[in-house]
Amino acid sequence: MVRPPLTPEDRERGVRLGEALRAARASRTTVEVAEAAGISVETLRKIEHGRIPTPAFFTVAAIARAVDVPLDKLVG
Repeated sequence: MVRPPLTPEDRERGVRLGEALRAARASRTTVEVAEAAGISVETLRKIEHGRIPTPAFFTVAAIARAVDVPLDKLVG
């Protein structure tokens, strides 16, 4: 299956998601959050900086759980 290219809106949405997750992380380190979410620190950094603009749902859910933010809050 060929994935269509991301639109500028997709990329912007990824940046906003990353900003929201970074803000929710607050004083916790990337290592602490990545470990709690069960993902690599590099993956968390890429998501937080918008370099993975469309992360998997379960990855976002794991990060949200690790930083104690409801998924519906990230939608806006």
